[in-house]
Amino acid sequence: MSTPQITDSHCHLDFPDFDGELDQVIARAAESGVTRMVTICTKMANLDQVRTIAEAHDPVFFAAATHPMSVAREPMVTVDQLVALADHPKFVGIGESGLDYHYTVDSRDAQIKSLRIHIEAARQTGLPLIIHSRDADEDMMRILTEEHRNGAYSCVMHCFSSGIELAKAALGLGFYLSMSGIAAFPRSQELRDIFATAPVDRILVETDAPYLAPPPHRGRRNEPAYTAHTAKVGADIFGLPYEAFAAQTQANFDRLFVKVAAYQADA
Repeated sequence: MSTPQITDSHCHLDFPDFDGELDQVIARAAESGVTRMVTICTKMANLDQVRTIAEAHDPVFFAAATHPMSVAREPMVTVDQLVALADHPKFVGIGESGLDYHYTVDSRDAQIKSLRIHIEAARQTGLPLIIHSRDADEDMMRILTEEHRNGAYSCVMHCFSSGIELAKAALGLGFYLSMSGIAAFPRSQELRDIFATAPVDRILVETDAPYLAPPPHRGRRNEPAYTAHTAKVGADIFGLPYEAFAAQTQANFDRLFVKVAAYQADA
């Protein structure tokens, strides 16, 4: 029986952790059923490297933005810069953007300005916004809601590990929640309970590789193949056979990342 196909909706294949190994990493992903992955550019200075990886590997697509933890040290990206990237056939999302007050609360104002730029780029391109949120639930809820009133856009809450109120707010705006290896950690029952309250047609899966490897690989480098471990936990959360949950997350990904689905349909 063939392995069900799933998508790693968020990884960082340009990070040095994967130097010299990308072909093997992508091959192992395919063996685990992970036939697509979105690699995320977190600093615009790294864009060429990220784009080159996507161009060189058929299963890989890319997104770009300025990570909130880098905003204070990087030039402020413009809406026009991001919109121009959308001409590339494998550029499929705006992100990761967002707010991180855990280590970088000092740059709060700059992070908020950057987030609003990214939202406008998502609005103009029709591409999904990819959100990183840590210790910033109140501001995140307020800004996402305010901006949605100003004009609709689509969005995924990447590596969702925030509270129930932010989950409800995001889902109420029509957004998606992405399940990372954190959801598979033994002590993450509260997070699993939050995911269980979401409609299953709003769930994606991801690794955030090289970070956050799920059991049985916790504490080691994560890689796209390990999406399958998180997806198996997701299937348990929703009381579905793995094959059914995998198929549902594929449909969800195609609905949100419409450019990936269109690219593959044209291939």
